[in-house]
This record gives sequence, C-alpha cells and structure tokens, in this order.
Amino acid sequence: MTVEVVARVDGRPVTVADVDDREDRLRASLLASALPRPGTSEGRQLRRWLVQLLVTERVIAIESAVLGVGASGAPAEEELLPDITARLEIGSVAASALRDPLARAVFARVTAAASVDDREIVEYHARNPFRFAEPDSAAGGWHRPAATLTLADARPAVAAHLLASARRRMFRIWLDARRAALVELAPGYEHPGDPRQPDNTHRH
Repeated sequence: MTVEVVARVDGRPVTVADVDDREDRLRASLLASALPRPGTSEGRQLRRWLVQLLVTERVIAIESAVLGVGASGAPAEEELLPDITARLEIGSVAASALRDPLARAVFARVTAAASVDDREIVEYHARNPFRFAEPDSAAGGWHRPAATLTLADARPAVAAHLLASARRRMFRIWLDARRAALVELAPGYEHPGDPRQPDNTHRH
C-alpha cells in the first residue's frame, strides 16, 4: 500500500495518517465546535496548518538533540507567551508548539543571548510614558489616569518587556531558518498563507 507523504523533515516522512491523527484529536477536543467542516476550503487550510505544526514539532525535536536540550527545567508557557499580543507576535504555529516543555527549553537555549540596549529602553519609554503606570484609585471604584512614570521607575518593566519581545523575535527567526533547512513540503500542503495554493484567501 502506498503511503502518502505530506512533508519530509530531515528526510523523514510526515504522512497523511499523521495529519489525520492530529486532526482527529483536535476534533475530539473542546475546540471542536470552532473548527471548520472537513472537506471545505477552510477545512483544508486547517490541515495545512496542522502540517506546519507537525513539521515544526519534528524540527524542534531534531534541534533539541543537536543542542543537547531536554524538557527538564523548561520555563512556563505563560512566561514566554503572557498574552495574545505575544502569541500573535511569534505566530500561531510556534505558539502552539511552545505548549510542549521541550520546545520551551529549546526556546530558552536559542534565545539565551538576546539583549536590549539602553537606547531601546529610553526610546520605548519616551514613546510610551504611561505603558507601565498604574492608574490611581478614586472613590466609588473609579480610577484617575495614571501618572507618567519616570524612566528610572519604568526601566525594569520596560527592559523586561523589550527583552521578552526580542527573545520571541529571535526564536521565530531561528525556527524559520531551521524549517527552511530541514523541511520539504509536498505539493498541496504548502503553508496556509502561501499564495500558490488554491485555498489561500488573502488577495490584494
């Protein structure tokens, strides 16, 4: 029997059966009611997205072995992706992959050298003087507008915010490069956003 291959990661196949299994698990979860119907354009796009997730998980597994990284001691998911903005920043596939502690351990290793310089901190605070200021409480549960924080008071929060963003950017760039090097997608299983595939709905 011929096994249909949707992608290869470092030469190793990802099959239609692998995608079917992942889709079945997703449709059996609490997310089922929000998923598109199978066989529709949106349903095919979901399967392309699942292919992206599967190959990303395999790339991370390969790279974790290369780096000598295990899941033990991985940072919490909330530490790396504290809000929806962070998830959008890193992309839905990477965000989903980071549910796995092994992926988060690889993230920590790959981004360990990320840094933010003082100029970035100063410029960010100048653009966003209220960003980390707490509003003052007032009678009746109302809040007065927050006062501007001085740079000295805001610096720790600004530095942490910018460093977290820099680490997500570094990981995304690294992951894109490793996928480009290791992954070969079969025709019809291109990225959901690839304009060459027929179900892409993003048109200009």
